[in-house]
Amino acid sequence: MSARIERIVTSGTFSLDGGTFDVDNNVWIIGDDSEVIVIDPAHDAQAVAAAVGERKVKAILLTHGHDDHIRAVFETQEALGGPAIHLNSDDRVLWDMVFPDQGPDKAIEPGSEYFVAGVHLNALHTPGHSPGSTCFYVSESLRIPEDVLPEGASDSSPVLFSGDTLFQGGPGATGRSYSSFETIVASIAETLFELPGSTVVFTGHGDATTIGGEMPHLQEWLDRGE
Repeated sequence: MSARIERIVTSGTFSLDGGTFDVDNNVWIIGDDSEVIVIDPAHDAQAVAAAVGERKVKAILLTHGHDDHIRAVFETQEALGGPAIHLNSDDRVLWDMVFPDQGPDKAIEPGSEYFVAGVHLNALHTPGHSPGSTCFYVSESLRIPEDVLPEGASDSSPVLFSGDTLFQGGPGATGRSYSSFETIVASIAETLFELPGSTVVFTGHGDATTIGGEMPHLQEWLDRGE
């Protein structure tokens, strides 16, 4: 059976710089009936484990180290049978705020590739929202459920899992520690906007978008600033 995308929405909190906020997070599962990769298993390990079922989990990939994305990761790892946790090392400063005594299992490097169910996930380093923010690009076709496909997009398009780097309507937030508006806009313009315009962007929160749908707004973002 061909590889497909599944989404779970989990709820919890995000805390940084003395503030705590309620958030809903997208958890992404990529694979087939036999094996999967899980991206950003936030808040609810049991919900993620239930969605995965008996399938083999080849890796847990983290787009960045903010606590809403990582706080449940060890519980999830245990529930899923111990797959390795991957994080870009530039986000250890954020990781260590949550887990000062234990690191992730493996470092994500720019250009790292991950394989599942016949497709490749390519790691793109896109700093700005956080120093180690990483997106994962899949050029092969994946089956995409209609409920997560943005209007006008094709279910045969390449896909990008953007974490909190690019959203429908603009860049991720950069108003807190270890983030930079200038850096995130450069990452989007110089890395993500080099991808095909048809690329469907699956975000860390909220609805999906496309690269082509966001490109016309670049100058607006630059004019608006942080």
